[in-house]
Amino acid sequence: MGFGDLKSAAGLRVLNDFLADKSYIEGYVPSQADIAVFEAIAGPPPAELFHALRWYNHIKSYEKQKASLPGVKKALGKYGPADVEDTTGAATDSKDDDDIDLFGSDDEEESEEAKKLREERLAQYESKKSKKPAVVAKSSILLDVKPWDDETDMAKLEECVRSIQADGLVWGSSKLVPVGYGIKKLQIQCVVEDDKVGTDMLEERITAFEDYVQSMDVAAFNKI
Repeated sequence: MGFGDLKSAAGLRVLNDFLADKSYIEGYVPSQADIAVFEAIAGPPPAELFHALRWYNHIKSYEKQKASLPGVKKALGKYGPADVEDTTGAATDSKDDDDIDLFGSDDEEESEEAKKLREERLAQYESKKSKKPAVVAKSSILLDVKPWDDETDMAKLEECVRSIQADGLVWGSSKLVPVGYGIKKLQIQCVVEDDKVGTDMLEERITAFEDYVQSMDVAAFNKI
């Protein structure tokens, strides 16, 4: 569990993914968990990591009240996605691997005890390698969903969009953006697993709500 090094680009990407469907690190209000993670970041995340940047700017606004926020700060490695390896301990893991003698002693008269110890360490090493999670290719997508006119019920339109459920699809934050003549479009974020969900499928499913949706465009597409 953990975000890894939040001063690195990789760590910030993990944070951005984590916040795709969350407003805060823990719970539904700002807490000491947010302050702990905020203080581990060198500065504002880049614009393309819009989930992390949104959260960063929001937590920054609590700077004067941070001491009064609820909760107790924990070690940074206690926060973050459970399925991401905490790279803050990578150096220790590497040292453990280096300590394993894969080939044993050159002594031809290796004792039974030494042989047994070597085999146990080999088994531990293989077990550790097999438990490392497989990398899943994901993308962060920002969609523009346009209504027919200014009389379209935008709350109902967003409800229809969010009703689309699929394995590998997570909806994120959204907002209404004026486009002119009193018409507003829905701008909504989502994170998808590339092997399971594509933009063609999203467009087909969203535009099927033809009573509300005129068209759908991809405003931003970033590989994670």
